[in-house]
This record gives sequence, structure tokens and C-alpha cells, in this order.
Amino acid sequence: MKIASLSGSPRESVGKKDASQLRQNYRVPGVMYGTGSQEHFSIPELEITKLVVNPDVFQIKFEFNGKTHDCVIQEIQFHPVTDRVIHLDLLQVVEGKPMRVELPLRTTGVSPGVMNGGRIQMLFRRIPVRGLAVDLPEEILVNIDSLDIGDNARVGDIDVPNCEVLLNDSALLVAVKRTRAAMSADAEVEEEGQAAASDDSAA
Repeated sequence: MKIASLSGSPRESVGKKDASQLRQNYRVPGVMYGTGSQEHFSIPELEITKLVVNPDVFQIKFEFNGKTHDCVIQEIQFHPVTDRVIHLDLLQVVEGKPMRVELPLRTTGVSPGVMNGGRIQMLFRRIPVRGLAVDLPEEILVNIDSLDIGDNARVGDIDVPNCEVLLNDSALLVAVKRTRAAMSADAEVEEEGQAAASDDSAA
């Protein structure tokens, strides 16, 4: 996974009033856990927002209480109206212990179906996997070189070494669909063919 850095400050008190005050000061309250104890912190809203808008998944070098902790973002809560980040959960990376993360799914190659007027439909943007931090890739790639219109790729078609994909092998990931424009063009060709056949019959 890619690496990013965050720095947090200990929270003096824990509760709704304190959390509300932090947000008014453009800081996000959060909790770090994973080693048996919980640490409550706050971080600048701008720092976490920069990571949230990025589609990649990061391993976080979290500076807190004079130490650097390796973490991943476990959960982010957003305000239902403003979409501002209002809470953050960090999970510490424990050596030798598998963790669950959601990795971005991206396509590679050129689909002949797309070249013939189809379009790619992504059924998942992120794929849940479980594995050791050292084995987790930055992304999951699905090759579409062989996908024509009507074809698809499923979980069973991808390979994530040393990691477990937490979806059924039959789950659909990517499909190549016929566009309305292509369907209209096919219909026009069919109508022209029928008209030509009628003219030949009349002659």
C-alpha cells in the first residue's frame, strides 16, 4: 500500500460536547485501536480530507504522543449534509496479524467490446480483502483484454497473492454493456436490410 503521514493530538476529554468543539475548530476526533487499548485523538480536518478525496488506500504513519504508529483507516464518518469528515477510526498494524481493508479495483488492457461501441460497467469500486500489511497491494487489477460486448469478469478471475478476497468467486466485478447508441445503430442497419430485402422482392 501507499504510505501517508498524519499527526494527532491527545484529546483532553471524551464526549459529544468536546467532539463538537473540536469540529468547530476544524479538527476531527478519532480513535486508534488494535493493540488492546484505545487512544483518543484529534487531527486537523484538512489533513484527513486530503486522504479521503484520494481513491487510493494508504498505510498511515501516525505521529501521536511522541511515537510513530503504523495504521490503516478502518472507518470514516461524514456529516450527512455537508460531507465533512466528523470522525475517524484508525486500526494499528500488528506484525503477523491479518487485517481487513478495501482496495480500489481498476481495469487494465483494452476491451474489444468497448472498441466496438460498448461501455465498461464497474460493479465494485473497492474490493474487501484480508491479509498481512506487507502483502496488501495498492490496487486490484482486472484484465479486460478479452471482454467483448456481453462478457464480464468475476472475483474468480482475479488473483491477489497471499490475500483472501472477501467476496464470492461468482460475484460480478466488471461487465461490457452495449450502449444505446450502438443499439440504435444496429436497429438502423437491420431496418435498412429489411427495406432492401423488400425492394428486391418487389422487383
